[in-house]
Amino acid sequence: MQDSPGDPSVKFVTSAPAPAAVKGRSGSLSPEEKLSGDMLMLTTGFMMCAAALWLAVYWSMGYQYSTAIPLIFQGLSVITIGLWWKLRRLYTFAVIQLGLILFTPFAMQWSIGNFVNASGVSLWGLMAPVGAVTVLGTRQSMPWFFAWLFMTVMAGVFDYMLSGTVHKFDLQTVAVFFVLNFAAISVMIYSLLWYFASEKQKLRLQVDAQYEEIRLEKDRSERLLLNILPPAIAERLKRNEINIAQGHADVTVMFADIVGFTRMTEELSPVETVKILNDVFSIFDDIADKHRVEKIKTIGDAYMACAGLDTGAQIHYADAVASMALEMIQKVDEYRKRTGERLQIRIGIGTGPVVAGVIGKKKFIYDMWGDTVNVAFRLAADAPPETVVVDLMTHRRLYNRFRFEASQELEVKGKGRLQVFQLTGPLERRTAVV
Repeated sequence: MQDSPGDPSVKFVTSAPAPAAVKGRSGSLSPEEKLSGDMLMLTTGFMMCAAALWLAVYWSMGYQYSTAIPLIFQGLSVITIGLWWKLRRLYTFAVIQLGLILFTPFAMQWSIGNFVNASGVSLWGLMAPVGAVTVLGTRQSMPWFFAWLFMTVMAGVFDYMLSGTVHKFDLQTVAVFFVLNFAAISVMIYSLLWYFASEKQKLRLQVDAQYEEIRLEKDRSERLLLNILPPAIAERLKRNEINIAQGHADVTVMFADIVGFTRMTEELSPVETVKILNDVFSIFDDIADKHRVEKIKTIGDAYMACAGLDTGAQIHYADAVASMALEMIQKVDEYRKRTGERLQIRIGIGTGPVVAGVIGKKKFIYDMWGDTVNVAFRLAADAPPETVVVDLMTHRRLYNRFRFEASQELEVKGKGRLQVFQLTGPLERRTAVV
């Protein structure tokens, strides 16, 4: 064994969380902003198509003055689209373009005369509040809707006041254009809402996929944390507690040491050394999980485990450590026969009070201190190969369920002569014969 029980060997490395992603240049857009921009472009495209239709119709009917309005709308829309592509300022683009979409239909209606003669062309202004809902959101769309209502009411007042002076159009022509306007605006509003709902669904699926990835990463992080720390300590660490320390009045601590491993490393390559340690310690990890014993850390070529940290989970924790130690001896013997590696281990077990806690801030380790830890460590260092040596307290917990050889006195550095026992196996249960 190369290090003392308090030396850190396996450490759980943490790093400070990366800063939240910041927005780059003004042109960079989030997925929601990109969708809003696409919606506004689609709305503008619909209105430019409608403006081209109005231009052709009113030119053919001889209303050259009215054709100037869709021409101005087309020109201003091209300018705002160019600015949008260059600057990527969504709010500015939205305010200017929605304003054009709102006022242009009313300007065309007033240039022709009234609501009837214009065949309800002012209804196209409804595209402004509809577009505002999808681009700016529900709250910011309300002023646009009330503006459209106000413009509609004012148009009705003007129609009433000027009803006697306006030239009457052929009702059949008016009816045809009413149908065209109503049908076209219905198709466009439905198409906008359909596209908006479809893209929102895609974004929702992307968010769900990202959430699932985050959940999986969180689960992996928590499993990694639980591989390093006992569950109760891990919970306290996740709550950002500092100075995490806890006294345990009675636990069972075990150290397992690979005999002569330092000499073996002189004959092995680094890769072979790490492979053997990984194979053996992985076997120990599986045995610890089986017996519900908490692995604490590895120290060079030694393995430290403990039971009794959570007494509610397991009452006979000394039994669990003893069973684990015996199985470790057996598994290492099987590994030696299977691979031909000259491996032997020796194990020391002590029972009593300990102090446990988390040391460090960025690179921290969960460790234990106290006489119980020191005794278990020294017993493992002085035990014969292929044996499990326990102290007196552990023997008192196990003597009626496990076999032991006669007690011996062992000189333990820092403790003097201690009465120790060699654990040989579980007692065979006698079955009553009827």
